[in-house]
Amino acid sequence: MPKSRMRKKDGKVAPQQKPVNLGPSAPWVAPLMLGLFLFGLIWIVIYYVSNGDYPIDALDNYNLLVGFGFITGGFITSTQWR
Repeated sequence: MPKSRMRKKDGKVAPQQKPVNLGPSAPWVAPLMLGLFLFGLIWIVIYYVSNGDYPIDALDNYNLLVGFGFITGGFITSTQWR
């Protein structure tokens, strides 16, 4: 079986990148994140406790989607928290 050729290293070294220091997050990120989590949770709890009459009767089961939308917004906001 033929032997494969060895690669020659040219001795070049890749330049080192300095890590970017992003610093602390803005002061509004954590309260907004927690607010979205709690608001979505309260929305869903009110929907279940009221047997679908509240918060918005016309939305029917889409009230769950709205509540989970607020919770998803909280998760998206949590990616900005450092």
